[in-house]
Amino acid sequence: MARFVLHGPGVVGARAARQLLSVGPVDSLSVVGGTPSRAEAVVAALGGPARLAAWDEALAEGPDTVVLAGGPGHARLAAAALDAGAHVVSVADGEEEVAALLELDAHASRLGRTVVAGAGFSPGMSCVIAAHGAAQLDAVDEIRVASAGTAGPACARQHHRSLSSAGLEWGASGWVRRRAGSGRELCWFPDPVGPRDCYRGALAEPLLLQRAFPAAARISARRAASRRDRLTARLPMLRPPHREGLVGALRVEVIGRSGSAVDSRVLGAIDRPSIATGAVAALAAHWAAAGRLAGPGAGGLAELVAEPVPFLRDLSERGVRAAVFTGAGQVGGRVGAGG
Repeated sequence: MARFVLHGPGVVGARAARQLLSVGPVDSLSVVGGTPSRAEAVVAALGGPARLAAWDEALAEGPDTVVLAGGPGHARLAAAALDAGAHVVSVADGEEEVAALLELDAHASRLGRTVVAGAGFSPGMSCVIAAHGAAQLDAVDEIRVASAGTAGPACARQHHRSLSSAGLEWGASGWVRRRAGSGRELCWFPDPVGPRDCYRGALAEPLLLQRAFPAAARISARRAASRRDRLTARLPMLRPPHREGLVGALRVEVIGRSGSAVDSRVLGAIDRPSIATGAVAALAAHWAAAGRLAGPGAGGLAELVAEPVPFLRDLSERGVRAAVFTGAGQVGGRVGAGG
């Protein structure tokens, strides 16, 4: 049985902890960080084998995988976890934080461990969906990701900041910075989210997907935002974010070639991002502990999940489903149900 450490028992962390205990056998789950009252409440709700622990104490016990689910500084925490002999799964979705985690690639490789960066809804599930779509084509030319919704207060604040910072896009000339809030595009998400205006920002998907698909000519990401979101992006949030986050959605379009013909796949997902993020992070942690991820090294799930269909099927069993778009705002068969 595997031993896990969960750092950050917030909205996402609590859901990840529940999923860790339900995905597979767990020998121990040490809950670290957060306010004492919050951490105690999460452990009490989970029951054994969950317990409270200090960070240094938890690492000293030699966990198989450490899940970083809250607060800043994930790269620093990940480095300490690697030195303790653990794999690392981080739900951080900020471009700078993800880039810092990817810089641990050489360190993780030397230690024979894996660092999963961006193991959430977006990025995370979006990356696995992209890998699934790409596997159905002979060659990939372009990947376009759009997302809507946030997973909780910390995620909402990161979303707010991302709309005020220029974002990276991969193109024919390499990496370019695009102005925050530019590139308005009407993206059709599954109902009930429906069509939403989406814009560029400091999003992490291009960083993660380019590593998995270096031959692609273009990789871009956009996030749904209202006019108020764009106008107030450089100001503090005007009202407190929703405690649990509302319904979110993904749309991933992979364009390439099948034989000599231009072809594309459009896939999506709809769920509350906090629920989906907890499931993705927990599943990635179990796969890392079981040696089912490609590695060692640091990367995103498109790079580290060699078999996207089994991963999506496992997510489907947890109630988080991806599906193929069959028309504007509609989805067809479930990806996790049969590939």
